[in-house]
Parts: sequence; C-alpha cells; structure tokens
Amino acid sequence: MEKKDTITEIFGANVFNDEAMQVYLPKAVFKKLKKTIEDGLELDNDIADSVAHGMKEWAIDRGATHYTHWFQPLTGVTAEKHDSFISAPKNGKVIMEFSAKELTKGEPDASSFPSGGLRATFEARGYTAWDCTSPAFIKKDSLGVTLYIPTAFCSYKGEALDKKTPLLRSMQAINTQALRILRLFGNTTAKRVIPSVGAEQEYFIVDREKYLQRKDLIYTGRTLFGAMPPKGQELEDHYFGSIRERIASYMNDLNHELWMLGVPSKTQHNEVAPAQHELAPVYEQVNIAVDHNQVTMETMKKVAGRHGLTCLLNEKPFAGVNGSGKHNNWSLTSDDGINMLNPGDTPHENIQFLLVLACILKAVDKHADLLRESAACVGNEHRLGAHEAPPAIISVFLGEQLEDVIDQLCSTGEATHSLQGGKLKTGVATLPDFEKDATDRNRTSPFAFTNNKFEFRMVGSSDSIASPNIVLNTIVAESFKEAANELENASDFDEAVHDMIKRLFSEHRRIIFNGNGYSNEWVEEAKRRGLSNLPSMIDAIPALVSDNAVKLFEEFEVFTRKELESRVEIEYEAYSKAINIEAKTMIDIAGKSIIPAVIRYTTRLADSIIKLKAAIDGIEPYAQNAILLEVNEHLKEAKVEIENLKRHMDKVAEISDVTEHARYMHEVVVPAMEALRKPIDTLEMIVDKDLWPMPSYGDLLFEV
Repeated sequence: MEKKDTITEIFGANVFNDEAMQVYLPKAVFKKLKKTIEDGLELDNDIADSVAHGMKEWAIDRGATHYTHWFQPLTGVTAEKHDSFISAPKNGKVIMEFSAKELTKGEPDASSFPSGGLRATFEARGYTAWDCTSPAFIKKDSLGVTLYIPTAFCSYKGEALDKKTPLLRSMQAINTQALRILRLFGNTTAKRVIPSVGAEQEYFIVDREKYLQRKDLIYTGRTLFGAMPPKGQELEDHYFGSIRERIASYMNDLNHELWMLGVPSKTQHNEVAPAQHELAPVYEQVNIAVDHNQVTMETMKKVAGRHGLTCLLNEKPFAGVNGSGKHNNWSLTSDDGINMLNPGDTPHENIQFLLVLACILKAVDKHADLLRESAACVGNEHRLGAHEAPPAIISVFLGEQLEDVIDQLCSTGEATHSLQGGKLKTGVATLPDFEKDATDRNRTSPFAFTNNKFEFRMVGSSDSIASPNIVLNTIVAESFKEAANELENASDFDEAVHDMIKRLFSEHRRIIFNGNGYSNEWVEEAKRRGLSNLPSMIDAIPALVSDNAVKLFEEFEVFTRKELESRVEIEYEAYSKAINIEAKTMIDIAGKSIIPAVIRYTTRLADSIIKLKAAIDGIEPYAQNAILLEVNEHLKEAKVEIENLKRHMDKVAEISDVTEHARYMHEVVVPAMEALRKPIDTLEMIVDKDLWPMPSYGDLLFEV
C-alpha cells in the first residue's frame, strides 16, 4: 500500500524555515539571523551574503530557476517580477548566483503602480526590501519553480507604496507602547509584544464552464444581473452541512498546497449561502498572517482552476444571499508567553487585563471612523449593513461577564466578582455535562471580544487584512502611550490605575453594544449615542485625512500626511474605476445579449399568437397576449434605463476632480445601475430558459 505523506512531513516543505536554515546556513549565521528576526533588528550585512547563498542553494535543490521580490502594492493584489539565478555567461557556460544585494533589495518600476500623486509618471525608481521576519518560500506552477521573497515596497524618496511598510511601522509602534504597559505591572522579561492574527476567509465556488458564460463575473467578480432561484439559503441546510464530493476534493488539494507553503490552514466548512465556504488558519504574527492570507487567496483561485471550478472572492457575488467577509481575529502576545487580552478566570481581579481592555475601548471609540474605513472596499458596499453582515456602525461586544464587571466599576467604584459559566446539562445520561463559558457570542457585532482576542468582522473577503491591522495596532498604541504617560508618573500606582480604568470605562462605554447589531432599532440607538454611521466607502474615505488621523499616524511614524493623502486619492480612484467597469459591463451585457434574447422571445411568442389564431378561428390567446404585453413593458423599461445609464456615463467622463468623480459614481451611476437591473431580473423570470443568454443563479449556486 502506498505511503501517504502526513501533515507534519509536508508542512512548510516549500518554506525556507528554521529546519531548512539549519541545513543550509552555517550555525553562527543561523543563530544571528534568528536573533535578528526575534529581536526585530535590521539584517546585519556581515551575514547577508551567507543567507543569500544558503537560500539560493535551498531553492535550486528544489528545482528553482528564478527568484522574485514579492510585494503588496496599493492595487489590492500582490506583485512580482521574476529574475533567473544565472549570471553573465563565461566560456559559453552560466553560473547560478544570488547576492546579498539581490536578496535584500529590488528595484521594480514604481511609476506603474498606484501612488496617489506620491510619484510622477516619469519618476520610475522604487525599492523592495526583504521582510526577513516573513520567511521566503517557493512556488511551483507553469512557470517552473520560483523563490518568493516577501518584501516591503517604497519610493525613491522613502514613501510607502504598499501595505507591508506601514504594517511593519505599526508593529513597532504597538510593541514599544505595549512593553511600557507590561513594565508597569512588573514584567521585566518580555522583550517584544507581537500582534497575532487569524483571518477566517469566506469564499464562493462555482463551476468554471458556467462562470465563463457570465461576462459580469469575468469582468467584475460579481453578478450584475440575476433573479433569485426558488430555493436560496432560507432552509439553512448548507451551513456546516455535508461537503459535496467535488468541493471536498478541491479543499483537500487546497489544504495540501497551503500546508506545503507553511500556511496553517486548520478549519474548513460550508458557510450559510449555497456554494459558499470558509477556511480558517491558526493564529500567526500579523505580518506573516497578512502574507499568508494573500497566499491563501491566490492559491484558492489557482487550485480551483485545476478542478474545473472558479473561486469567487467578491464580497457580494450574488444579490439576495449572504456575502463573504474575512473575520480578523486580533490579539497581543509577548515573547514570554503573555496574552494581554486573556481575562483569566476572574477578570475583575485582573487589573492588567482591565487596563488593556479599557485602552482598547477608548481607541475604538475615538477612532471608530478609521476602523470603519480600514474595511472599506468596493465589494463591501453591497455587504455591510445587509442582513448577514455587521452594520456600518462600529460597536464593541464584550459579553455579560465583562459588561457586568464594567457596570460594577462604574456604579460602585470597584468590581468584587465575575460571572461564571457553570455547568451545561444536556439531559442525556450518555452525554457529558459541559463547562460552559461565562458569556455567549454575538455574531452581529463588528468588533467582538471572544475569550482572549477581538474579532473584527467588517473586513471584506477580497481585501487585504493589512489595513485593519495597521489601524488596530496604531490606535491601541496611542491609548497605551497615553495611559503609560500618566501611570509612570503616578505617586500611587494602584490608586491611579484603578481610577484610570473606571474613568475610561465610564467615558467610552457608549461603544459597547451586546444586542442585535442587524436591527433597525440599533441604528437609531447608535445615533442617539453619537456613534458614526458610514454606510458607504465614499463616506468613510475622508477619515484617513481627518485631523485626528493625521496626528495619530504622524506621531507613531506609520503614515505621513502625504502618504495618507495619496491613499485617499487611490481609494476614490479605485471606487470610480470599479463602478465604471461594472456600469460598462451592464450596458454591454444588456444591450448585446439580454435585450436581443428577449426580442427573440417576444418574436417567438408573437408567432405563437399568430399561428394559434390561424389554426382556430375566433380564439383569444389570453395568456400569450398578457405575457407579450408584460414582457414588452419590461423590455421598454430596460431600454430606457440603458439609455439613462449611458447618459450618466457620458457625463461622468467630463468630471476631472477625483472626489467629485467618485461621489457622482456613487450617488448617480450606482442608482442608475440598480434601475437597469430591476426590469432585467424580472424578465429573467419570464423568458424561456433556453433563450436566456447566461447561467442563472440556480445554475451557479446549486450545480457545482
């Protein structure tokens, strides 16, 4: 019987990890590199050549011919330029070389990536720099075998042109301030505090042949037309249901690929909507988690193609069924094993935890608009505020136990007890009684505390998790800094920290909401509390350059004002371009495919009426006449709305200001697109299926 590879044997096989480094690097170099990574230091030039040589030998032994600096520009996807290991030929032969400079520094063309005005078109120089804390890896595909080196990307003048650089800056900021908090409580052993993240990735899988018949999916990643099938998700039979054979085969292949790349893929299951699924990894250091989530999304798409499938990562590929998000589970852990978000069994006595919690509440309340903006992407427009996703209002769920502790502190000045979970009795003799948690969960909260971490549930499924973690790291660093500044100078620390915790909870408890975040009542209640509601990406973008945001990011050297302004311009442009493509696609599909199909149907129907009248003298084809009149009315409406959308698109081309352009797309073009969709979706429910020019929702969702 053939021996199967175990997870432990294949995990990280394509990663230049500790095991590989111990084989390919001299012992002294390995130790120095490990210390560099663990202490967050700059790579020593003295060992860079040795590391480069060892990495090259490892990659070549696995068949690699090329290497690439792999980075995350502001396009929303990753970028790579491949170079071979060969050096200048001598005597008709080549030598395989890879220097320290080639490892640590690359020079891609910076002018061809979005810069929001940071770089002029003629200013092309940019640099990629190796992030040595994120391990290199190899990928095998049709190009062969390539060594991937995770890097940051910045301009010739040092501005960040990517998502990795500000993320690393934010990690430095929260590390410095979190250590100050730990020192206040007598911790002298911790050297680093690292944000840890686990990103739950939701996605849809559809048949590739059907996907290729839908121009809207090909061009935009979501369906721009489509009527709901008789069955949707109302039976709730897909969630955690038995995984279909074809999908199971895909998931098995996907897991194998991810494990080889060192991605700790752990959980897989069916999600709520038909054809929707989820993958969740184990927690990792945040910059590695960001890299691995990008690898996960890319691998999902690649593996799906091998199985005759297509992976859809758009936040709302199908109207009327659940959209897809990416739950960003965030916590803070020191290198000596302390999770700063662990409340313990008696949180009312855990003063360090209560201070950390109070600081986080303050950060989220003060910078709710920034946190909301960090989850802003075009696809999320159709998801946030819908029935299955968090609303566009930031609130924090803490649960009964912690809310009770806060109530005690705010009302009496001290907390004397913590609610306990107790036993959960099943009532079945053969089943064990469970130790239940002290508090329930809330799946409607955008920012929920779950045992020892916060789960930010607003992030879109296609989006990078870098932005929300940059914001989380920085706003919490600010709260920690302000707390440490006050407490380090206190004459009576115990009294000062007690007063601070009570004050912060009292001042920021408005952000706490444990109820149903999907209800209309909550929208009104949030307004009464003074919480911001930013339903659109267009509403959220200005938060990046508010006085609060500029002060925050410049203080911690995460973004300069210029870098923030550039990102505002890029996001407005991204919105406008995405809606422009969607509107043009709608006009193309409706004008060239759907309306001609409907005309063919009306011709068929009219011929039927004529033939019926000729066959039977005096007959009144009531049903055919009624259907023909109805179809003609909707066809007329569709034609009018196409012309209306075209006029709006002609007008928007005249708007040069990037903000005004984006607002026009949001306020005028998007409603015009919705108006066009309405009659066409109605027509789909009437016209013969054999004439309809593309697969239906039912075909896509249920025939996988």
